[in-house]
Amino acid sequence: MTHPRLVAAMSDPGFYPHRPAGVEMVQTHISYVFIAGDEVYKVKKAVDFGFLDFTTLEKRRHYCHEELRLNRRLAPETYLEVATIREEGRDGRLVLGADGGAGGRVVDYAVRMRKLPPERMLKRLIVARDFDPAVFTAIADKLAAFHRQAETGGRIDEIGSPETIRHNHEENFAQTEKYIGMTIPDFQFRFIRNYIFRFMEENAALLARRVREHRIRDGHGDLHLEHIVVDREIVIFDCIEFNERFRYSDVAAEAAFLAMDLDYNGYEDHADRFVTDYARLAGDGELLGLINFYKCYYAYVRGKVVSFRLDDPAIDVRGKEEARQLAVRYFDLAYTYAARLEQPALILITGLMGTGKSVLASLAAPRLGAVVIRTDVLRKELFNLAPTDRHHVEFGQGIYGEDISEQTYAAAHERAAELLQSGRPVIIDASYKRARQRNDAMALARRLGVPFLLVECVCPDEAVRERLERRARDPREASDGRWEIYAAQKGDYDREDGLPEDNRLTVDSSRPPETCLHRTLARLRS
Repeated sequence: MTHPRLVAAMSDPGFYPHRPAGVEMVQTHISYVFIAGDEVYKVKKAVDFGFLDFTTLEKRRHYCHEELRLNRRLAPETYLEVATIREEGRDGRLVLGADGGAGGRVVDYAVRMRKLPPERMLKRLIVARDFDPAVFTAIADKLAAFHRQAETGGRIDEIGSPETIRHNHEENFAQTEKYIGMTIPDFQFRFIRNYIFRFMEENAALLARRVREHRIRDGHGDLHLEHIVVDREIVIFDCIEFNERFRYSDVAAEAAFLAMDLDYNGYEDHADRFVTDYARLAGDGELLGLINFYKCYYAYVRGKVVSFRLDDPAIDVRGKEEARQLAVRYFDLAYTYAARLEQPALILITGLMGTGKSVLASLAAPRLGAVVIRTDVLRKELFNLAPTDRHHVEFGQGIYGEDISEQTYAAAHERAAELLQSGRPVIIDASYKRARQRNDAMALARRLGVPFLLVECVCPDEAVRERLERRARDPREASDGRWEIYAAQKGDYDREDGLPEDNRLTVDSSRPPETCLHRTLARLRS
């Protein structure tokens, strides 16, 4: 156990030889961090989470020295020494000392560090209007150089093997089952698990080749925004010292961790730039096919680690609720990566007006990384009309006549082809009431050699009527659909089109949108 008086002693400015004006204590699930003026002391908690074990004094000493040694690779001027906390005098007061020095009984150890300037932390800099994205090229350059020099081969290759990757994932899922329904829904848990093991099976040869080519390195293991300082030089600190399995990894995994953190914080463009620059500077073209897999892994790990706070008796009710919400967000991001398509695909989200196809398309697009083409908007673009311009014409008349519809679908397919050829998945949100239009779309997918799925949204009439009446009151809505023409559209819908059942899915959009989304994602993944 951590010494009962340690936190109180180290929270007192008088405890430190340099006498700081004040001390701020921050705790994580595995450590206490004392910010004492221009110095920082980090004490490891006496905990055992399976993947780390700090339960004995000797283990804490060992891992303090490992933290010092490993972090000096990327932050040599920041990590100063390992200090001791000792009991002295009759009253057993706690004092700081040097490891190996004389004195009273050692009760714990601390890593002593120079405090880094908080205003130069990347997480703070990135929000500034004048932030220079070229910083990520410099980070990619530093990381690529670090990886070239990092140890590889032997035990590192063994620990970074596909077998260890599988073990890490199995451990993740075993350790998070208890949080199903608390921080991760059951459907997300199962979906992510299925994705991970299917990806590993389909890419077994690639993962094995990465080991043979020494892409497995003794890296950082915890590379995210809060561990990077951009000052006179780039400082990357706080690597993982407690478990070689998490540090010995594919360099693609290391790059993916930072990219995931950028995505999580809303900086997807910076993430893409960093990954592209790293792949180029490292001369690693295969990396791009692995990034999404490793992003999923690290988002899941973050969700797991934050979930552990729910079991920490030192964290109060408010802190646990904040942790729960944070973990939910990380697991949801892992779910997005698991759903993300690794190749272009053409998805039609179809159905009668008011059946919820646009809602489903808008939910599916960010999960899949897809571009949405809405024929409601495209139709008006063809005539230089604003999307919100209302055109209350009779069914099949005006811009909704057959000839104009044919032009609209032809334009949608032309635009989809350009996007698909650039490598992007595409969702076309349209009624597709004519069988030939659906068949034309499938023919396009076959010609380009991309997967194809038609998702038809169906819904009871009473729900459609309520939606259409609500939509008519929304000035932002692009659709001109109205209840009075719904029945006409329903009677003018070609049911027979000859599309294979393997290429179509029907969803009841009267059910919750997230349920419809999950059915669609699961079908695409299968």
